[in-house]
Amino acid sequence: MPKPRRTPPQGPVRPAATPAKFELRHLGIALSFLLVVAIPVVVSAWYLWAKANDQYASYLGFSVRSESSPASSELLGGLSTLVGMTSSSSTDTDILYKFIQSHDLVERVNQRMDLAEIWSKAEGDPVFAYRGGGSMEDLLNEWERKVRVYYDDGMIDLRVLAFTPEDSHAIAQAILDESTIRINELNDVAREDALRYARQELDQAIERLKEARQAMTEFRNRHQLVDPTADVQGQVGVVTSLQQQLAEQLVALGMLRANAQANDPRIEQGELRISVIREQIDAERLKFGSETPTGEALSEVVGQYESLAVDRQFAESSYTAALAAYDAARAEAVRQSRYLAAYVRPTFAQIAEYPQRMKLMAILSGFLLVVWTIGVLIFYSLRDRR
Repeated sequence: MPKPRRTPPQGPVRPAATPAKFELRHLGIALSFLLVVAIPVVVSAWYLWAKANDQYASYLGFSVRSESSPASSELLGGLSTLVGMTSSSSTDTDILYKFIQSHDLVERVNQRMDLAEIWSKAEGDPVFAYRGGGSMEDLLNEWERKVRVYYDDGMIDLRVLAFTPEDSHAIAQAILDESTIRINELNDVAREDALRYARQELDQAIERLKEARQAMTEFRNRHQLVDPTADVQGQVGVVTSLQQQLAEQLVALGMLRANAQANDPRIEQGELRISVIREQIDAERLKFGSETPTGEALSEVVGQYESLAVDRQFAESSYTAALAAYDAARAEAVRQSRYLAAYVRPTFAQIAEYPQRMKLMAILSGFLLVVWTIGVLIFYSLRDRR
């Protein structure tokens, strides 16, 4: 038995869509495409291929290297570190990177060649040619456009643009020459600083040694003693010898008393010798506390002498170390040298690489198309909300 058909639900029927018609907004969108995309692209293409002058690039690459011999520092026990003779190639490269982009270098290169005239050779090309007033600020702005600096891992790469290959090569060579001069200046300053510091330390050590020796000379003249410690040692030797003799006489007297009679004259003589030796020992010991010609006790004089001797010894050691450090600084100043190592010499362009017309057109077209598309989407979004 067939199933009964279901009747579709009854409801309002929407009218069929009408065919699309050309309306005024479509004309506006087309006009906006012409104004925002088509016309700027055509005008830019005309300018790039008809008006823009060819630009030639010269490439240059270099880094700062430090050449030094470690032998001197090793032989002198590393005394070169006392005067700050350390490797600073990385710091020098950082300085050079800033120098290439500085007002100072632009002024130096401009003194060698007229940068304003070189970058103004493109007639009828107001976009890429230099149109400044000739001030250093205008030249610095143009320098940032024409000279690109790339710095990576201690190596500097440059790209220099000009309207003739000769000019771009000349500017790149001038940059290399001025950078070499600056590195030499830094090298000279570092060498002079190291030698000056080492010389100052040596002069101070010499002055301390002179003062210590002068104090020792005045002490000897005042007390009329060359070395009071030697006198004390001599007296100690005398006392030691007397004590040895006393011990021998005591032993001999003891043996004599054990073997001889009590009235033996040798016993009396032995006792007399022992008494004399003891008196001599006491007399020698008194000399340790005796006064010198200046009225001071010998022990105090010895203490003063030992203090002066320590000062003199310290001054001599300081002088020896300072002299070795100065010799090390002089040796390092001769051996150590920072120099500019150019791994890419300034190149001479054979063809014009710039302006990169196809690349510029692709970027401009893509950018304008994105801007126009966003504008159209915003327009329709606002229209649909009405």
